[in-house]
Amino acid sequence: MKILFAFIISFACMAQEVKVGSKAFTEGYLLAEYLSQHLEMSHGTKVERKFGLGSTGIVVEAINNNEIDLYPEYTGTITKDILKSKKALSIEEINSELAPMGLMISQSLGFNNTYALAMDRTLAEKMGIQKLSQLSQFRKLRFAFSHEFMGRSDGWEGLAKTYKLKGIRPESMQHNLAYEALKEKKVDVIEVYTTDAAIDRMDLTILKDDRSYFPSYLAVILARVEWVKAHPQLWELLKNLENKLDERKMTSLNSQVEIDKKTFADVISTFLGNNSTKTPVRNILWQKTLEHLVLVLIPLFFAIIIGIPLGFWSFHSPKASHFLVSLTGIFQTIPSLALLCFLIPLFGVGWKPALVALFLYSLLPIVLNTIGGLRAIPQSLHESATVLGLNGREKTLKIDLPLAYPSIMVGIQNALITGIGTATLAALIGAGGYGQLIVTGLAVNDISKIIQGAWPAAAMALVFQIFFSLIHKIKK
Repeated sequence: MKILFAFIISFACMAQEVKVGSKAFTEGYLLAEYLSQHLEMSHGTKVERKFGLGSTGIVVEAINNNEIDLYPEYTGTITKDILKSKKALSIEEINSELAPMGLMISQSLGFNNTYALAMDRTLAEKMGIQKLSQLSQFRKLRFAFSHEFMGRSDGWEGLAKTYKLKGIRPESMQHNLAYEALKEKKVDVIEVYTTDAAIDRMDLTILKDDRSYFPSYLAVILARVEWVKAHPQLWELLKNLENKLDERKMTSLNSQVEIDKKTFADVISTFLGNNSTKTPVRNILWQKTLEHLVLVLIPLFFAIIIGIPLGFWSFHSPKASHFLVSLTGIFQTIPSLALLCFLIPLFGVGWKPALVALFLYSLLPIVLNTIGGLRAIPQSLHESATVLGLNGREKTLKIDLPLAYPSIMVGIQNALITGIGTATLAALIGAGGYGQLIVTGLAVNDISKIIQGAWPAAAMALVFQIFFSLIHKIKK
């Protein structure tokens, strides 16, 4: 009977694709890979990984827009950040509150990874600081917290009220970079996750939360109810992971990534006894190169076919010129990450908002250089063309385009080179490309991983720079 049951589950799960997401920090990547490999090992389920999706808001938007089916989350984050509840909720209560949103969670994966504040042990002992309520007595201490912690409802703002730390202005930086800042004695107090491997490695003291500010953060699986109902066998496979990890095991897994510099896939593969072969770095780079080219060239193509006509229209219509240049200029003033986030409610996460954002950023240099190229054409040439009987279309094709061509090409070149760099940020919303390697490297403070994403992006920009230089020389 057991064999028959296993066969039925195997058949039902075969070839079903699951989209697994994660936020951009070490444990988030590891847990997402843990879920992914478990599904893959359990009867060949296909998994699409959408890891490193930035903050809680982005990943929740992704699951609400069906961009992902599930991702690892924590009960404290769900309670405070998603449900906006001011009281602690049990898993049953959380599921009850999530139901109207079409979401649900599993039971705990087995460990609690709560927030805490930590200091260098030597400094804490020297100053006699053991608990959070003592921090208000030392106003000159330097604090550094992650960007997400600074904006969370269960983060800095509530902590400052609870422990009377108003007036202190913490620095904001990537979670793992805060450890480096503490190590270099540039800051004194940082926020940590209690399963962080660096706590023991750096001999830090965790300050006691003596007013019980931080809730429990039990690791769970957050999934769409619709997906669970459509794939009950896969959900049962995932529920087999409940209560399988404890704090010691999770800290060990984090340590293998952050200290031993192993990949997420290799760490989980060893942990699960999965003997699958590693994906060669060159294959990963080739995949990311293709993704990055798509992110850059598709928006550029549409920016060219729309931007050049807009430039001609602006040149011939001064009123339209002021409006169009101002409009395209506005997009340039919006920070890249902010624009990507603005587009998420309209297009979800992934490549769609990234393509739209990069298109909008590419418009201004093409429009401006088209106008500039046309303005540089002597008026006498147009007068001569009129005398020769050329109509408007013939003037455009035989005079305007050929003479404005060098300026237009410079605009296209500027848009392309800028787009290559800007596209790396698209990884924060799940669009892939070289930025995914950079974001992963930042999450684990791995310089080699950051370089893996940074140097190909620089090389791509250099190759296109040389390409345009050759075109300019040929045309001369």
